[in-house]
Amino acid sequence: MHGEEDGEADDRTAARTPLPAGSRVVVAGASGLIGSALTRSLTADGHEVVRLVRRAPRGPGEVRWDPEAGRVDTAGLVGCAALVNLAGAGVASRRWTEAYRERIRNSRVLGTRTLAEAVAALDEPPSVFVNGSAIGYYGWTGDRAVDESAAPGEGFLPSLVVEWEAATSAAREAGVRTVFARTGLVVARGGGAWGPLFPLFTAGLGGRMGDGSQYWSFISLYDEVAALRHLIGTPSLSGPVNLTAPAPLTNREITAAMGRVLHRPTLFTVPASVLRLVLGGLSGDVLGSTRALPTRLLESGFTFQYPEIEEAVRAALR
Repeated sequence: MHGEEDGEADDRTAARTPLPAGSRVVVAGASGLIGSALTRSLTADGHEVVRLVRRAPRGPGEVRWDPEAGRVDTAGLVGCAALVNLAGAGVASRRWTEAYRERIRNSRVLGTRTLAEAVAALDEPPSVFVNGSAIGYYGWTGDRAVDESAAPGEGFLPSLVVEWEAATSAAREAGVRTVFARTGLVVARGGGAWGPLFPLFTAGLGGRMGDGSQYWSFISLYDEVAALRHLIGTPSLSGPVNLTAPAPLTNREITAAMGRVLHRPTLFTVPASVLRLVLGGLSGDVLGSTRALPTRLLESGFTFQYPEIEEAVRAALR
């Protein structure tokens, strides 16, 4: 879903990891916003990327799997140095009906369990399993800052993330270093929750959502890819790691920044009642306030290229 060809240079130079040249990395969810950027970055550095696909493979770089049925061609996982699971139904792609909530859950929990069990069954498993996760784990925190030491919140997203991360148990019990990449809102034009904001603001129709006091924990696509590669290449990291910029901002502050960068007015306000009507359950992500800090990422030596919101927005426009 990420389609900014002009941004590929950033993807390619996103991180420096100690993976030996030509390492084999298996990626689930390689066609998504983050997955496609990660695969470009790894491939450009000379690594062999194997994509997990649900259809018949079209070449040696693809391996078939059926995440919800619990099937994966384990022969395609042999020899991989790392497995990165970013697969899951898009949370911003449609209204959250009860049926779609179940699809969101199954696509993450069942897919993760399938991969964890496949990894555990290998004679020589990969050295690391990086599994996608989300700051939705923390639920509504208001203006209270939280890091990886915080307990889960309440509601659909926190309970989903708890179950999602627990689905890696087979890999962890097999001794595979397992990292939960708790990602925030990715600043990118090509998809995700942020994608629709760019045309809206460019047209001069942007504005705060609700009262604008809710915190949005964002991260540029460049730094998201760099952080994932950092997780792969940092043996000391396991368990939850927040992938968010160091200084979360309120929706009101982000709205103003979008207006400054795009040179457009931000006069409109979308009432909370309208957002709930249009977005259903997803409105909680837009109106909810999660002020997540990347404590473990920073402590492990990671450096953000675009820590400020205006820098992240400009990077997405390149």
